[in-house]
Amino acid sequence: MKTMKPDLIPGSSATEPRARPSWRKPEPVPPAKRIFVLALPALVVYAVTTTLHLVLLAAMRGPEDAGLRKLLLAWDGGLYVDIAENGYPDSFTYKEDGRLDGNNLAFFPLFPTLIRVVHTVTRLDHGTSGIIAAHLSLIAALVVTHRLVDRLYGRRTATIALVLLAGAQPMALTFLMSYSEALFLALAVGTLLAAHHRAWLTAGALAFLTGLTRPAAAAVVAALAVAAGLHLLRERRLTWRPVAAVALGCVSTPLYLWWVGRRLGEPGAWFRIQEAGWGTHWDNGAAFLDFLGDTFRRGEGWVAVSTAVLLLGLLCATFLTWHRGTWPPLLVYGTGIVVLTLAQSNYSHSKLRLLVPAVLFLLPAARALARATDRTVAVSLTAATLFGCWYGAYMVTVWQYAI
Repeated sequence: MKTMKPDLIPGSSATEPRARPSWRKPEPVPPAKRIFVLALPALVVYAVTTTLHLVLLAAMRGPEDAGLRKLLLAWDGGLYVDIAENGYPDSFTYKEDGRLDGNNLAFFPLFPTLIRVVHTVTRLDHGTSGIIAAHLSLIAALVVTHRLVDRLYGRRTATIALVLLAGAQPMALTFLMSYSEALFLALAVGTLLAAHHRAWLTAGALAFLTGLTRPAAAAVVAALAVAAGLHLLRERRLTWRPVAAVALGCVSTPLYLWWVGRRLGEPGAWFRIQEAGWGTHWDNGAAFLDFLGDTFRRGEGWVAVSTAVLLLGLLCATFLTWHRGTWPPLLVYGTGIVVLTLAQSNYSHSKLRLLVPAVLFLLPAARALARATDRTVAVSLTAATLFGCWYGAYMVTVWQYAI
């Protein structure tokens, strides 16, 4: 029987078989594994920062204080759960002396809807469903934020930014509570990520949902409009998808405001409720400047002083991003959140909480740390995260006013 000779490589001996070509196409990575690899940094940051938040929250509460579950449902968290369980009121609410008061119509509907969905799927009570909804939203927010910052500045900067976002921010604990901040962040950054990929209809749909989450979605729509405008300028031709995305994003917030007005029989009903319940109206930053002046002149209470100092620090960090080649839509989004927060007359001690989805002011620190040594990064992030977790725990367990 004739023996087959092995394939030979030119110039080799007759006994050497042909080597496997080095250009052979690698085995495809399964989609599930690829998704896990992409989500891994976000999952690790979520696990570590959530553990630290909850441990310090448990340590800060006194023996007679509420349990962790009740603390995570405090203040507005309970109102969102009430909407999910009982729906919206169908009239104005008045105080005992006959003056108009705020009610749950001030809160946008998407987060209560998500609570209801979690309740329907898990059959857990609405309060627990509200906490789970916030945690699921936070995981999604960390994944999309990591992807966006990775595309803009690299993986190391993106991972550092996640730690600053979820752990080091003074009121990052809000992400774990039954509040809408985590859902808003997930949808807002998701809109920016889709726009960066030029997936315009996806960006428009996410912007639409953002507009049903918080009124600060105006900053998201502005950022999407900038992204679409830059794209159209580069293409030098008008295409319908970017325009449709911006139009879709513009619809949802006015739609909810119209629905509230129609429900109560008054076009400006939502604005009246906000003013009556929370003193919120546009004042071009007058209340914020008054707060800074009063705090630095009198210094009554360390919470007020620390809030003023931290707000000024975040404002300065925002200014720094205007000189570092930041992607314009992200610049517009983050600056928009800062302006919308500081230029309205809401409670000053709530402003740090309202700013947690802004992301932008975290970038200067994240980019600087990305150039530092591993030891410097580890020490800096550990110290900042411990402070952020402690500060949030203090504001929920000791501070007597709403966050």
